[in-house]
Amino acid sequence: MGTLYRFDSDVDTDQIIASQYLLYPTIEEMKGHTFESLDPEFANKVKPGDYVVANENFGCGSSREQAPGVLKALGVKAVIAKSFARIFYRNSINIGLPVIVCRDLYDCVKDGDEMELDLDAGTVTSGGSTYECTKLPPYMQKILDQGGLIASLDEA
Repeated sequence: MGTLYRFDSDVDTDQIIASQYLLYPTIEEMKGHTFESLDPEFANKVKPGDYVVANENFGCGSSREQAPGVLKALGVKAVIAKSFARIFYRNSINIGLPVIVCRDLYDCVKDGDEMELDLDAGTVTSGGSTYECTKLPPYMQKILDQGGLIASLDEA
């Protein structure tokens, strides 16, 4: 089980990690500023194994790979949203951060609720209810299982 942190629609990559922090040389230095404009305490509250849950169009905006990178560096287990911006979705898979489409979860949970994701089953459980999610195709699951695209190519 992990805690979920709930965000609205159209969270863009600049809200995930603002452009001024891209000057920092490493993701480790950037991660303390994750969601700073939306929740200044997020980086201090989130724990490894927690989740980000969002409404529509999560990760819109620029194509910065650092946006999913800071979430992964903080230990976020997965991002679950009604929909994702395409480039954020692909960048997340490429670095090994699960991104799962779940149409019903957002409307039924609140910030701070506990939840559990079963990637293999394509389900999320929270508050005694189970929600069906889009199951990742096997090739994408393999990329995630191996820690990202580059790591999966090393295995080939």
